[in-house]
Amino acid sequence: MAGFHVIAGAESQLVRPIVRKIDVSDVIDALRLGIADFNRRPSHYAFLCLIYPVAGIFLAVWSAGANLLPLLFPLMSGFALLGPLAALGLYEISRREERGGEPSWQDALEVFRSPALPSILAVGLMLLALFTAWLLVAQAIYTSSFGEAAPASLSAFVSDVLTTQEGRQMMLWGNLAGFVFAVFVLATTVVAFPLLLDRDVGAAAAVDASIRATLANPLPVALWGLIVAAMLAIGTIPVFAGLVVVMPILGHSTWHLYRKLVAPEIR
Repeated sequence: MAGFHVIAGAESQLVRPIVRKIDVSDVIDALRLGIADFNRRPSHYAFLCLIYPVAGIFLAVWSAGANLLPLLFPLMSGFALLGPLAALGLYEISRREERGGEPSWQDALEVFRSPALPSILAVGLMLLALFTAWLLVAQAIYTSSFGEAAPASLSAFVSDVLTTQEGRQMMLWGNLAGFVFAVFVLATTVVAFPLLLDRDVGAAAAVDASIRATLANPLPVALWGLIVAAMLAIGTIPVFAGLVVVMPILGHSTWHLYRKLVAPEIR
């Protein structure tokens, strides 16, 4: 049974893992290693990651059919805010493979037996809170531009956004707000979840390590954020099907990036 240690680690001490300086070539290498990991067992990951396009399609259909059209794009783009949490199972597979195992897709479920599960849930709740806040901000931006009335149809909504001054203003402020949320999530979780699976250091230490890694490596971490955003955008084409490939590559690459950013534990 996992002990409830969220702030401090398993030893009831607040530890600060050593973060390292890396360069842009390390980010590219992490992506290369992630692609290589995917290529070794593509069928396993394709099966495991079917949930992502299914979830994307569900969100699109739900928002289109429930007078939530203004939230369609925020819901889809907000997937990037939950991405670090959604890739937990992939980190676990990478961890097992690194130790010389032959993991299957079922091993992704072992995250639920992790001693750090309470800390993982704490960071996950932070991401869910940020996702909710992003949706509220997006709704407020739409309301300030177009008022309380729901769009008459999807085509009318797209036309209003692309051809009116209010629509262009909404896109400007919406993109700026989304950028702020994305940067905050990247800075606080770039290594948080892989670190917690690897070492039960506590949620506070994992978030702290992510922030320190970001501050020590602003350009590489920014490049990683751009890669993630671009690949997730590509993954939504066509009809979110690309996420079956994009998510496992990003998951494995994130693990390799974590190994580059955080020094091994000294025993």
